[in-house]
Amino acid sequence: MPVVRAAERLREATRGLAFGEPVAWVYRPLDYAWEIHRAYAGRFGDGPRRVIFLGMNPGPFGMAQTGVPFGEVAAVRDWMGLGGEVRAPDGTHPKRAVEGFACRRSEVSGRRLWGLFAERYGTADAFFAGHFVVNYCPLLFVAASGANLTPDKLPVRETAPLWAACDAHLREVVEGTGAAWVVGVGGFAADRAAEALEGMPVRIARILHPSPASPAANRGWAAAATRGLVEAGVWGLEAEP
Repeated sequence: MPVVRAAERLREATRGLAFGEPVAWVYRPLDYAWEIHRAYAGRFGDGPRRVIFLGMNPGPFGMAQTGVPFGEVAAVRDWMGLGGEVRAPDGTHPKRAVEGFACRRSEVSGRRLWGLFAERYGTADAFFAGHFVVNYCPLLFVAASGANLTPDKLPVRETAPLWAACDAHLREVVEGTGAAWVVGVGGFAADRAAEALEGMPVRIARILHPSPASPAANRGWAAAATRGLVEAGVWGLEAEP
């Protein structure tokens, strides 16, 4: 399973990386939620996929809880049919506890993203027949205050080795799935994809990130994302694999 092996290599490549201020905690869901991530990648990422949706990094109430990109608990449990035990890592911030599938907070970005796919394709198997979703960076960064720090806020000296590992992983995923499209969910992911995949026979598109912090995303995100995907040629007017 190329996608699973790529995730294993990314986990190993990022395990020894250290980060200074403003980062106080680093969450590594490919370690503590590996069994669920492996089940996700093995079931839904094995074989050819025409489109890869690329997120930035784990959210505190999504992948940090379930090990699945944009992994809003209800979507992972009820729509994908995945479950299992998540081993809470040592040294978490009190405001950012890892509760696994017992987490009661909903990740809005994940609810919107998976909600769009469920509305268009119905079942998870129908969506994943032609698509897969990964994050560019597998790490969640938390400040001393408990605030979520996105990877683009890190110093260049720390992002250089991290980007190298993440770029290599993305190339492996594209090669392993034979994807024709990589869709960056947000500008950061699209920009990283364009740089990492330069020279490869794959097209790059982008859609607005579904974060509730974005006023534009709070005004009909699903319709705007669908329109952008159709206009780019990623999707047709009707649902297709």
